[in-house]
Amino acid sequence: MVVQWRQVLCLLPLIPIVVLVIFEDRVSIPSCAVVPALGQQYVEDDHPDDLKVMMVANLLLLGSEAGYTNILFRDYYLSRFFAKSFEILKPDMLLILGDVSARGSKLTRSKWPSVLQQFRRLLGPFLGLPFHVILGDRDIGDCSDLNVVSVNWIASNLPGLDSAGCGVFEIGNISFVSLNAMALLCGHNSLRFSVEKVIERESIDLRMDGEQQTEVLDGSSGFRLKSGDLGWRENVISSGSGPVLLLHFPLHCTENCNFWGTSADCGTSKHSCSSSTVPECRGSVGAGPYDLLHTLSPNATEYIFQALKPRMIFSAHSHKFCDRTHLDGTREVTVPAMSWDARNDPAFVVATFKRNGRIAIVRHCSLAKESNVLIAYLSLLLVFSSTILLTKSSHVISSGS
Repeated sequence: MVVQWRQVLCLLPLIPIVVLVIFEDRVSIPSCAVVPALGQQYVEDDHPDDLKVMMVANLLLLGSEAGYTNILFRDYYLSRFFAKSFEILKPDMLLILGDVSARGSKLTRSKWPSVLQQFRRLLGPFLGLPFHVILGDRDIGDCSDLNVVSVNWIASNLPGLDSAGCGVFEIGNISFVSLNAMALLCGHNSLRFSVEKVIERESIDLRMDGEQQTEVLDGSSGFRLKSGDLGWRENVISSGSGPVLLLHFPLHCTENCNFWGTSADCGTSKHSCSSSTVPECRGSVGAGPYDLLHTLSPNATEYIFQALKPRMIFSAHSHKFCDRTHLDGTREVTVPAMSWDARNDPAFVVATFKRNGRIAIVRHCSLAKESNVLIAYLSLLLVFSSTILLTKSSHVISSGS
């Protein structure tokens, strides 16, 4: 009987280790909930031809400047989050909506490769899938730091970006356009003109497609003369007919914006997604205070709507999940930060574009809170220490007897 009791005591220290292995596997599982659009009823009818896209933002990697806490803890769990999300959700593509680096605009070219290497290590299984990265203000700097040569060099090291930091691609029957929102935010600069050229080019392609479709339907042109004004032609391309738009900064939100679904995450009022208020400030990450106030200007927002007629918009930057409709009915989803450097409860978005190309199912996926993981580690450490002490005490008692 004494021998059996000793065997049990010897096995006690293994219990916390087993619990830790199970915990690390379970805590990496994302918790996803569908956020239906206004007037949309979700029906579970997944089809092999649907396009499932995982969207993340604000990874805030430090590369060679990362400390042990980031390397051994935060990066470790971030890589597990990516791996487990890939295993469970089985996405077809990954989109990163800016701020891959915490201080990329301050890095020299010799230090940027360490950030890119860290980024690729974290992606793990996603490296085998198509993925696209857009540029954030942390990557290329604010208006005072914006440099054409630096942007061109950084963009050349990321897939699918042109020299201005924009990208146009199509998967299945879904077209995507990503824009360098920082350049649009910074007034008159050569990068802004390059971004506007991309917008104009895509606008022309959209109008040409509209003309062809209209000619097929009724034999007319895609533009109609406005009565009483023979010098102006009205574009009959409807809202929502264009590509899926990807930005780092959210578009400007007027007071008439509508919020739905889990709109409480946008803040306490609908104004919290506008440029007039700051819903939450992270303080400092990497280098100095970080302003979450930015949205694109009303003029830039209107220009994008008129030129691209986006069917849906995905933005980032604010670190919070936000779901809203603009005046023309276009839905914009702001993707939250997927980094413990940005917030205690990271998250991401999965968008499933149905095979008809018109409907997108949005899922908001939450990840483990850093505070909860730390508490769990501390609890396991205390249990492990207690079992070691208990085992040693039992050996002393048994030896004395």
